[in-house]
Amino acid sequence: MAAFTQTLSKPSLFAIGICILIASCVLFLQRNDPPKKSTIPAAFETDSTRLYLPADLEATLWAEAPMLYNPTNMDIDARGRVWVTEAVNYRDFNTKPEERLSHKQKGDRIMILEDKDGDGKAESSKVFVEDTMLTAPLGIAVIGNKIIVSCAPNLIIYTDSNGDDKPDKREVLLTGFGGFDHDHSLHSLVTGPDGRYYFNTGNAGPHHVTDKSGWTLRSGSLYTGGTPYNKTNQGNQKSDDGRVWVGGLALRINPDGTGLKVMGHNFRNSYEVCLDSYGNMWQNDNDDQVITCRVSFLQENGNAGYFSADGTRYWQADRRPGQDIFTTHWHQEDPGVMPAGDNSGAGSPTGIVYYEGDALGKNYRGTLLSCEAGRNVIFAYQPKLNGAGFDLERRDLISSFPQASERYEWYETDHDSRKWFRPSDIAVGPDGALYIADWFDPVVGGHSMKDKKGYGRIYRITPKRKKLTVPKLDFSTTNGLIEALKNPAVNVRALGFEGLKAKGDAALNDVKKLLNAENPFHQARAIWLMAQLGNQGKSEVINLLKSTNEAHKLTSFRALKAIGAEKDFLTQMAKDEDPAVRREVGIALRDVPFEETKKSIASLIKMYDGKDPWMLEAIGTAADGKEKAAYALVRDIYPGEPIHFSPQRASLAWRLHPDEVIDEMKIRANSSQVVATERRKALTAIGFIKNGKAAGTMIALSKSPLPDVASQAAWWVNFRKTNDWADLIDWEEAVAQEMTPAYKQMLESKKLVADKNRPFSARIEAAKWMAADENGGNMLVDMRVQGQLPDSIAKSVSDIIFKNPDQNVRIVASQFFPKNGKVLKTDFIARMSPNVSQGQKIFAANCAACHKHGTNGAEIGPDLTLIHKKFDNTGLLDAIVNPSASLVFGYESYTIVTKSGETFFGFLLSDGANVVLKDAAGQQHSIKAEQIKTREKMESSLMPEPTALGLNEQDLADLTGYLMQFK
Repeated sequence: MAAFTQTLSKPSLFAIGICILIASCVLFLQRNDPPKKSTIPAAFETDSTRLYLPADLEATLWAEAPMLYNPTNMDIDARGRVWVTEAVNYRDFNTKPEERLSHKQKGDRIMILEDKDGDGKAESSKVFVEDTMLTAPLGIAVIGNKIIVSCAPNLIIYTDSNGDDKPDKREVLLTGFGGFDHDHSLHSLVTGPDGRYYFNTGNAGPHHVTDKSGWTLRSGSLYTGGTPYNKTNQGNQKSDDGRVWVGGLALRINPDGTGLKVMGHNFRNSYEVCLDSYGNMWQNDNDDQVITCRVSFLQENGNAGYFSADGTRYWQADRRPGQDIFTTHWHQEDPGVMPAGDNSGAGSPTGIVYYEGDALGKNYRGTLLSCEAGRNVIFAYQPKLNGAGFDLERRDLISSFPQASERYEWYETDHDSRKWFRPSDIAVGPDGALYIADWFDPVVGGHSMKDKKGYGRIYRITPKRKKLTVPKLDFSTTNGLIEALKNPAVNVRALGFEGLKAKGDAALNDVKKLLNAENPFHQARAIWLMAQLGNQGKSEVINLLKSTNEAHKLTSFRALKAIGAEKDFLTQMAKDEDPAVRREVGIALRDVPFEETKKSIASLIKMYDGKDPWMLEAIGTAADGKEKAAYALVRDIYPGEPIHFSPQRASLAWRLHPDEVIDEMKIRANSSQVVATERRKALTAIGFIKNGKAAGTMIALSKSPLPDVASQAAWWVNFRKTNDWADLIDWEEAVAQEMTPAYKQMLESKKLVADKNRPFSARIEAAKWMAADENGGNMLVDMRVQGQLPDSIAKSVSDIIFKNPDQNVRIVASQFFPKNGKVLKTDFIARMSPNVSQGQKIFAANCAACHKHGTNGAEIGPDLTLIHKKFDNTGLLDAIVNPSASLVFGYESYTIVTKSGETFFGFLLSDGANVVLKDAAGQQHSIKAEQIKTREKMESSLMPEPTALGLNEQDLADLTGYLMQFK
């Protein structure tokens, strides 16, 4: 599939680290034979249409090109018709016009596919709309006669008033989302059990969106790139609620376009958000390092932890000593960040849905299904409550490979088209069947696609040897609307909700009967609706707050909150035995003044077990903006000396971290009686307090007699002086470093090289001398960047500067100096026999300074130990030979020239009042924004091309042979 996210992004060599987390329990799998007739291009014909799934299910190729092309998302209407967004115009700027499909110039299309004769396969396909406003749309929701399409910058509603399958009206419901023709942009909308709309957008901001009531969202981060259109963005923007939202966002809005609200933020690029009938939100998210994708329960208001909290720093900038990549990637040790959920490992997660039907069998009821396009698989979870959160145990449900391990051996057959199964979306039909959209492409992104035919297909998953049919729903009667409310297709049951709500009290008794339904999800839907069926319905829901059924209590509280009727019950429910209910109380308390919430917050604190991360985050949400007062309650409830704090006191001090904890945390951090992990948390609490006392305390702790404390505190000092503490104290060093005689000699040579009045031969000789010297090489690069070194002189020193003893000089020089080497042909190298032992030596000499492989190397770039599980041989060679062909988010390099003439090169880690770069040697440089003269993103990767390193074809064959071997 050509990719829709860096969820579907092809990494360069700087992003090829990977780890495997495969569920140990392998399902009994069944191989489905391919259909007898297929229109798959001849080059693709192998067994690529076969899917492997549990023995009680079967897959049918329901539709394929030319009925549809390049499907990114789909929804299924009450008649069982599948509506598909196509992205034929995906990455228009990366593809030649002659390689595109003929309808490109008219904009992308929305297609309607139908199985009219009920044989289990579609035979009808027609265009609903073909619109120049649609360039690679990523989402669709069909809600009656309204078709809501997500295509940045717009959320568009097409209305088919007369039912002829043609739009009669087009309205832009919302606009201002960033990410035009970008994977990290606006994604699909879905109706929640409360009747409101939920959707999300990726981190290709800025997002400046005003709803129909005039409320404005302003969100961004330091991420730019991915398309020619995504040029400017910044973090630390405030919305009309006074809050700073960053990165990708989960959002909610009323059907009339009012009430825009952020439900969660700081994602990288969650492809969809889905809700179960209890109101729990679920999503997956893509990563940078291709080893830390995740599937998560999204707690309302949750900070998912991708960027720094204000969006001005990449996660790499915040990595603390001793943190593994998953922990630091999602800021899991930062207060105020929600638990990340399941680390699903490498991949490109896309569509997600929560299955609540019975048609597949009751063992599938309550299953969360997550598409993993990068790994050719649909993951399945049956979330289990654990405290205020959930445990997520992953298993492979559907794949184009019979065993999980085979998906990671595909490099042995470079053209194995089974790997081209790229599930972009999964949806539930009104018949209870699952429908899977398959983009079908050799790659998953990198802002490009390899299949220039635009092929695509849809699978239908049903119980084995059982025919599922679409029910005939009568929306004109109460009974028909009840049946619609019970339907497994989420936007179909929304029609039942709307119709019954319109009937008001008259529908209450019929809806109330669902409280005894065998399917518990039907019961939950009834509760949400009853709360909106007049005063009598609301009273019934209030009575359910005392139910012995915990799911009823939880749903009832949420349903009352949805209509603004929860405040009278906060104190009561804050004492509830169910931690999930108490979690919801904490969320509801966020914007309520402290005097009105004091008793409820105290109850939450008293019932906190000191371990549950979801409950801790809920208490932090309740105390938002009132941390000092809340911590006073903590002190009263859990008294004690700092070195003997209870788990509750220690965790709450870390999460709330008001100024008052500084002295307590200093004592804990500096005590050998406190275990090392708790000392580390105490330092973290201080590190997140933004005042001069915290900075001074951390400086004092950097001189601690405890080695772990001293080293960690020193890290915090060096880190915070570039951001939160930058202007709180004077960080200037007392004594400037004296120039060495050798450095002075290089300065004199620089003057000679720059002097146009000196003989040209003398200038070249001086430049060659400089090119061989560490300091001189840096000066030459500075001159080249600032346009002070002519092409002729640059060419004359090319061979020398690429042998400079300073690695940073060699790497940066590849951006600005001609490379005197030949073009390397990857297809030829791929056929060469490698010498693995020689490849190990080449890695040590050329790559280990930035990358790890096994126990060898550094961690400037990603760990390459498991590279063989992400790339085939040809793909890896392409990433090495053409490192700039697909720059990875977070590894774009910049050149900064200061007003004083200093030049810095490296990865942008942080942006704001202080800009932080990490150079190719791993050193971080902090530059005050006010001192920057020019800042330019480099078009090429910082990783040098092989010719710059003097590597020939055999060297590359040996290197890739070493990297591709199993460990």
